[in-house]
Amino acid sequence: MTKGTGTPTVIQVKVKPNARVSQIEEAADGVWLAQLKSQPIDGKANEELIGLIAKRFGCPRSAVSIKSGASGRIKRVRIQTA
Repeated sequence: MTKGTGTPTVIQVKVKPNARVSQIEEAADGVWLAQLKSQPIDGKANEELIGLIAKRFGCPRSAVSIKSGASGRIKRVRIQTA
């Protein structure tokens, strides 16, 4: 099986940096809310977000990418399924 043969999933994530704990949960409207310990400096919050999503969806970090909104609080994240 080749890597990335499945259909990608795109989710919308609203990010809150500088939180006490890192967590991600889905809101009732389908938007995911991510609280990150990292500050939004030098891409640290984005790296933490990728790791958090990979853990939540049970996939490798390499399968997760930020499609749009890398510098904003609302991001579209692509998850490549196997």
